Amino acid sequence: MVNEPAQTPKLKGWLPMVIGVLSIVLGGLWTLQGLDILTDSKMSGKQPWAIVGGALALFGLILVVIGERVRSRSKRQGQ
Repeated sequence: MVNEPAQTPKLKGWLPMVIGVLSIVLGGLWTLQGLDILTDSKMSGKQPWAIVGGALALFGLILVVIGERVRSRSKRQGQ
């Protein structure tokens, strides 16, 4: 009808998932540069970048899992 409230969009959990995927990609890039697999960079061959990249990729994976759990929980509550 005319005066019914609009439904709120169900976008819960997307932000941590997007940030997590970007973190995984960036962490993988930094790890490959730190291990000197990707060359031609000031970061190439420097071990701290391999460690930081691995930690960032792990953090991104955790964010993706958290985002998926939030999405699945909100879907169950909406049913």
